[in-house]
Amino acid sequence: MKNLIARFVKDESGATAIEYALIAAGIGIAIITGISALGTAINTKFGTITTELGKTQ
Repeated sequence: MKNLIARFVKDESGATAIEYALIAAGIGIAIITGISALGTAINTKFGTITTELGKTQ
């Protein structure tokens, strides 16, 4: 039993998996934020173009 507890305490594979999951989540949040900002900028640009084209007719 003592040996089993010692192995459990020394095992860091679960901690490593959690660290990788946190890194992946952070990268995912950064990508979503960047795409959202880009989408907003493109939407604004197309709105401006549409307005300008409407003025010329």
